[in-house]
Amino acid sequence: MDSGRIAHGRKPDIPVIRPRPSDKKQQIHEVGVKSLELSKVIRLLEDPLTANMKERHLFVLNKLLKRSQMGFLLKELTDVSKILNICAEKGADHPEYVPFLCQALHICRLPFLKEKTSDELSYAQDVVEFLSHMGCLMRMSDAEVRQQTLESVKCFYSCVAPKPLIDGTDRLSKPKPRTFPSGNQLSRLSPRLHPTSPGYRLQLLERSDLAQTLLLSLAALENQPTIKLQLLQTLQILSSSSHMNCALIVNARGAETICLHMNEPDPSGQVLFRSSEILWNLLETGSEEVTAQLSSMECVTSLKEAFLHMLTTGSRHSDLQLRNDLLVITTLVAENPKSLLIESLFAKQLVVLATFPELKSHSPLVCNLKLSYDNEDLKMKKLLFNLLVLMSKDFAALQLYKEERVMLALLTLAKPPAASSGSPGWTSAQREELQLQALATVCTLAPLMLDDYTSHQGNASLLLLLDHCVAQDAFFGQSDGCHNAGGSGSTKAHMRHCVRVLRSVLSLGVDSVNQDFCDQGTISQFLGIVMQMEASPDEEDAVTLEIKSDIQLILSALCENDMHRKELFGSDGVEMAIHFLEKGCDKFYSGLGHNRLLLSTVDCVRSCIVGCYTTEDYFLAKKGACLLLDLLSSSPRCVHCNVLANLLELCDNPNTASHILSWRDAGGQTAPRVLLQLWRDEEEELKVSRNLHGGIADPHKPILRPHQQADPQRPFAANMQSAAILELSENLRIKIYSIVSKLGYQGLPGLSRKDDVTLSVVRRYLDFKVGEVWNEIRRELEQDCVRPTTPDEEALSAICKEAEDTAMRVAAEQESILQRWEEEDTREEELVYTEIKSHWKQRELMAESWDSYVSKTSNYEILKEIKAKREKYIESSRPKERHQEAAVHPQEHFVGQVVSVERTGAQGPAGVKVMLARAPLKVAGRDPAGATSQDPEYFSTVSVKD
Repeated sequence: MDSGRIAHGRKPDIPVIRPRPSDKKQQIHEVGVKSLELSKVIRLLEDPLTANMKERHLFVLNKLLKRSQMGFLLKELTDVSKILNICAEKGADHPEYVPFLCQALHICRLPFLKEKTSDELSYAQDVVEFLSHMGCLMRMSDAEVRQQTLESVKCFYSCVAPKPLIDGTDRLSKPKPRTFPSGNQLSRLSPRLHPTSPGYRLQLLERSDLAQTLLLSLAALENQPTIKLQLLQTLQILSSSSHMNCALIVNARGAETICLHMNEPDPSGQVLFRSSEILWNLLETGSEEVTAQLSSMECVTSLKEAFLHMLTTGSRHSDLQLRNDLLVITTLVAENPKSLLIESLFAKQLVVLATFPELKSHSPLVCNLKLSYDNEDLKMKKLLFNLLVLMSKDFAALQLYKEERVMLALLTLAKPPAASSGSPGWTSAQREELQLQALATVCTLAPLMLDDYTSHQGNASLLLLLDHCVAQDAFFGQSDGCHNAGGSGSTKAHMRHCVRVLRSVLSLGVDSVNQDFCDQGTISQFLGIVMQMEASPDEEDAVTLEIKSDIQLILSALCENDMHRKELFGSDGVEMAIHFLEKGCDKFYSGLGHNRLLLSTVDCVRSCIVGCYTTEDYFLAKKGACLLLDLLSSSPRCVHCNVLANLLELCDNPNTASHILSWRDAGGQTAPRVLLQLWRDEEEELKVSRNLHGGIADPHKPILRPHQQADPQRPFAANMQSAAILELSENLRIKIYSIVSKLGYQGLPGLSRKDDVTLSVVRRYLDFKVGEVWNEIRRELEQDCVRPTTPDEEALSAICKEAEDTAMRVAAEQESILQRWEEEDTREEELVYTEIKSHWKQRELMAESWDSYVSKTSNYEILKEIKAKREKYIESSRPKERHQEAAVHPQEHFVGQVVSVERTGAQGPAGVKVMLARAPLKVAGRDPAGATSQDPEYFSTVSVKD
């Protein structure tokens, strides 16, 4: 039974499927992969018992390479790194391990392999350490290992990824011919393996020490120039691809290392070029630290040797470009005040080169030097001028400039083309660009080398160039350099730089220089240039506005403290100032420079007109004071201080007050009202305590700002001004007080209630300010724990009490002013109501008169009644007794005749005015035939309806 059950319960036989040959090979390979554990390989290489089994080592290592022919796994990178380090140590004595290292480094060019997406994050630190150890292989002296290491690193930046990069990094535009395994190829090996993206490896490379390790290996490659060049190429790629790589290189003093090795023997001629490119990349990311490394004596000497070598031997276009690149690096080094350009004698050679070929020199540097006068030589010349500006911060450099006659060379270039003695090798466009660069350099150097500037007649040279620019047939603008901005096809760029130089020199206030300038008739010349430019039909641009404002500043610097020059400024200068004041401030915020021109015009009025009675009177006759008031009422707040300063100084002229008091703005406001409104705006800005009507709210601090009381009082030195005194120059109140004081406080036109209240504060401003100063003195004494003597204490208390009493009196005066204004308002209101009542009464009377007239003409009975009353009234008004003189003087009767009818515009009968003429009639006794029994009627005016 049991056996039968068992026999009956057996499952049917399952057919056996034998693997195909290809599947069998894959299975065998997978078994081999599993059987090869890296930990056992490391134990085999390190175990003392098996450390000398080279053949077995090489067999296992070759097996490892065969298994990893598609790339290394992320999870095995730590073990692979240990194996590579062990083989590197063994390869120093046993060259048999070197081929394995080379092939392993060749496999490192391939992307690493991952089994899961999370492996990239999980094994990130392992990748960083692997890349760091990979750079350490440069310690081996074998050239092939070093070359493979560098090629692998360069391949990181030139590989083609099989899939879109997960980190968003773009593929390089020029990939290597080698391609990497696709996903299908990897799936044949194992369906779970996928390549990582090249961007992943580049990001982790920035966190490793690979860049620093490669840099430090530069010193060990003196005998391998080919490997050295490849290393520089690799460092160039690293420094140009990432700021973090640059930071790593700089932290390892990479700039200094590169600079010290760039002049070593180089058969290829590429080392200097690669080195300069690396320095360029480093300077773009961390210029301060890089320039600090390059400022040492050794680095400056190395830069000098490289530059002079390219200057004297370079002839190709690439050599000239490299020469200019080295000069740019030198320029950046010159910005560091601790650079040793002068001590290394590099600066002297650069200065000599900057004056060539304008000046002849016996220096061996330029004796046999020949320029090709192409664009690269032009760039070198401009860079040398720029270096002159940068090195001018050092007094020793200025002494060097004097010895090499730099100012003479610059002024030689600044001469007009007809008078220029420059080298004929430059084209007209190049000469123009050099001229602009020279003028920009003179603008900086002339104030520092004033003696050289005057000895070489700098003013005359610049005025000669300026005359050439103003001439009608002058033509510039062929240059397209940065200094020709805004002046293309014209002389504006040259004029701008000429005027800039003159402004920088004349603003120093040296009497001899300014007098030499004025002796050449430049005041009238500059006035003519400004008005000529103003009359030009061209639209105003930023360059033109800058020239005008700079000329006005020059005139202000010349005439400020010299009465004779103010007289030379004369009526033409007044006309110029009036012209620009009439433009107003509508374009103040245009961005082209109208704001600067307006401020320079106001400053020109103060320096060139105010103080000379002849120009002042002419300015006032041209309504100059009214134009300043127009500007005050419409300009921004930043202009008010300068305008008020001009008005204040003009008030010293007795004719000014009438112009100010007669002025009205577009809204009908008077000048005192505008000034008092500015006072209120200023106090609102300062947050001074005021009540609703603008009166004093706190008698203890009538004009004190809140922050003055809130700030802790600190003792001031004897030569320092206190806060109460400094406050005078920080706002407009003192200027407004001074102007109103000169105008007087009585009879100011156009003031309102608030203006009268404000005027009472303005009148006592000086008293309040004195009290504020004494209160400040008291607080400072209390802070210093200093007790005045009893008389001084009493005097101090009396002064402070008087200041408070003054504030209280002013507050009471303000109350009376408000009460007087209220009474005046009440009277005006009563008059208005009386006028309204009279108007309505007149309308009622006119309505009644009109109704009566209408009733007479429309109702016959009423008309008869009125006629009867009229006849009765006439009868009662006749005389009852005849006088005896009536016989002697017979009574004459008159007949009325309508002469004219005039309309007055009123409604009803009152709207017509009739004029009558009378004619005498003969007496009845003399002409019986003509006597009538009827009495003449009384005539009345007849109303004619419109």
